[in-house]
Amino acid sequence: MFVPFFLRLKDAKIPVTLRELLMLIEGTRLGIADFDVEAFYFLARAALVKDERHIDRFDQVFAEVFNGLEATAVTGAAEATDIPEEWLRRLAEKHLSDDDKRLIESLGGFDKLMETLRQRLEEQKGRHQGGSKWIGTAGTSPFGAYGYNPEGVRIGQEVSRHRRAVKVWDKREFRNLDDTVELGTRNIKVALRRLRRWVREGAMDEFDLPGTIRATAEHGYLDVQTRPERRNAVKLLMFFDIGGSMDDHVRTVEELFSAARSEFRHMDYFYFHNCPYEAVWKDNRRRRTDTIATADIIRTYGPDYRVIFVGDAAMSPYEITEPGGSVEHWNNEAGERWLARLTGHFRKSLWLNPLQQQSWGYTSSIGLLQRLMAGQMYPLTLGGLEAATRQLSR
Repeated sequence: MFVPFFLRLKDAKIPVTLRELLMLIEGTRLGIADFDVEAFYFLARAALVKDERHIDRFDQVFAEVFNGLEATAVTGAAEATDIPEEWLRRLAEKHLSDDDKRLIESLGGFDKLMETLRQRLEEQKGRHQGGSKWIGTAGTSPFGAYGYNPEGVRIGQEVSRHRRAVKVWDKREFRNLDDTVELGTRNIKVALRRLRRWVREGAMDEFDLPGTIRATAEHGYLDVQTRPERRNAVKLLMFFDIGGSMDDHVRTVEELFSAARSEFRHMDYFYFHNCPYEAVWKDNRRRRTDTIATADIIRTYGPDYRVIFVGDAAMSPYEITEPGGSVEHWNNEAGERWLARLTGHFRKSLWLNPLQQQSWGYTSSIGLLQRLMAGQMYPLTLGGLEAATRQLSR
């Protein structure tokens, strides 16, 4: 049972080793997850997954190997009738709201719905498409995928279409942890931790165990040593595009902002619209009356600051290349001039774009800004953010 699971994980490009497989086998031998599929899932995940980016793929493989997503969708009664009743009940209690539970009473309650599903599994001998009774695809049966029924159990369908299922048999609890998906604050913090340069600074208030051992051995008596706490010395400066088309990305950018504020002691930020010009601001409510000269930013912050511009770069090219091109005010100098001053002053700078990377080629201003940033534009996904932090850490 474990070897096919192990091989499927390797096929899914999850870096598992024999040592971790033996750890899982030892855990099951000790009875850590006896007769409890959920406990076994967490045991297997703890033993085999070393990086949370791989949890989503692990979840899919686990569902497939242990009668989950794909297996339930394509197999007949021989493999699917051994679903533990207590497991079904616990899943229902976990995932169904009170409204959901009241809704399925129209079918006679959860017991009736599950009993009908069991009967279908016992009677059905093969794959079925269409119709109103069997487990299959399309049609109006209460059980299956890619059809329609006002109250049913969705089996083997990746995403909801009509949002009418009262039970999702193959529900995946862990999503959005692969490195090509949009971010959450927790994911962002994981990626930002690559951007670190450790130094020891401040008061000598941290116990130094290696130093104490060495000093004690040298002096012949207990000689306690202390040292400054190790801190992240990276200095980060962030410029956020705000308003207009960026309204569609507010939540993602807020999560990035929140994660960065919590991860870096030396972090400051400013806002701009579409392209940096002669002034930026700190408070969007006062952006027309309380601005900060971009030239003052250059004079105030040293070249050792890492700079990240965050914006979709979607605008008229004139906003970048022409004086007076700004949509909100008359700019005496083109945006590209100010962007060149900023990137010329700060040694490390790049651009994060919340738009999907495959759509960048359809907007001329994105290509223009990519060239001005010397190619240092990255998508605002977990993989893109990790690539960006590697670049800033060089």
